[in-house]
Amino acid sequence: MEVYLKALLGIFNQSGFVGLTWGNVIMIGVSAILLYLAIGKDFEPLLLVPISIGCLLANLPLSGITSEGGFLRYVSFGIEHEIFPIIIFMGIGALTDFGPLIANPVTFLLGAAAQLGVFIALLGAVALGFTVKEACPIGIIGGADGPTTIYVAAKLAPHLLGATAVAAYSYMSLVPIIQPPVIRLLTTKRDRRIRMEQLRPVSKRERILFPLITTIIAGLILPASVPLIGMLMFGNLLRECGVTDRLSLAAQNEILNATTIFLGISVGATMEAAVFLTPATIKIILLGLVAFASSTAGGVLFGQIMKVLSGGKINPMIGAAGVSAVPMAARVVQRISQKEDPGNFLLMHAMGPNVAGVIGTAVAAGVMITLLS
Repeated sequence: MEVYLKALLGIFNQSGFVGLTWGNVIMIGVSAILLYLAIGKDFEPLLLVPISIGCLLANLPLSGITSEGGFLRYVSFGIEHEIFPIIIFMGIGALTDFGPLIANPVTFLLGAAAQLGVFIALLGAVALGFTVKEACPIGIIGGADGPTTIYVAAKLAPHLLGATAVAAYSYMSLVPIIQPPVIRLLTTKRDRRIRMEQLRPVSKRERILFPLITTIIAGLILPASVPLIGMLMFGNLLRECGVTDRLSLAAQNEILNATTIFLGISVGATMEAAVFLTPATIKIILLGLVAFASSTAGGVLFGQIMKVLSGGKINPMIGAAGVSAVPMAARVVQRISQKEDPGNFLLMHAMGPNVAGVIGTAVAAGVMITLLS
């Protein structure tokens, strides 16, 4: 009997229960909440399910999965060296139709205006005691751009990668909840019922030249933006050139899906209790909310200016789509417009500033990295 008790005691001493802390328990609870949001509420499940599982695995003690030589330690190479975010950008480019932006270039301005929250959050972070380098990825959360947030954090503040990435992806998943109140606050019923003229057709030549010209101009003006914008435009060129359908489909599906899995698990793996459960994390999550709401407001307010300048031909709501959450933000604008007027179709008009927001956030990231690296 004594032999069996000793054996059981030996097994217990090598189990995870010995190393389990209250911090681990809390983070396992956080993982469960993220899973509930993903599965129960359908909030960005393709992102939140891998992130929640990465968080769960990282907080099961004594497994060695995040230690040197552990599986998640090797997988995390992809975010520590900015590989995964760049591949994600290629997939986004292959999935996205840039036609609405090309057809109505003025919507570039709406994408720029929707970066307001980036700079509000950056200044707020500095005011709360973060360094300028730490404030940069916190600010990028305002663009609702998870891959760019990870990219900037890996470059400038690796120790904040987990908190900033989780905040960015959480707010991306909450776009349908956060944006509508801000839009309604800053527009009237009459504004929301404005119908816009159908966009002009965009030729194949324009679609091919746009990613090439954008890459060259961005690369010459801001070299630090080349990894993100260059791969975004490369993915779009695969989509539009007409001779690389297999590569385009691979970028949209197999490559993007596999990278999303490893990116999500890697982000979740950074959510170890000792690193994640800090006052700084709470500040980051609150600043991220302020940033995202401010970006939405900035886009709508500039949309109001464009409405006046166009003689009422531009619906100011499309400015809310200037954040980088493609195509979620554009769909939110479409749903609100159809609630006010079932015959109003703003989706393609909203896609212009939505695509511009992706480019704008990448440019903002390039500026930050250029100035601070």
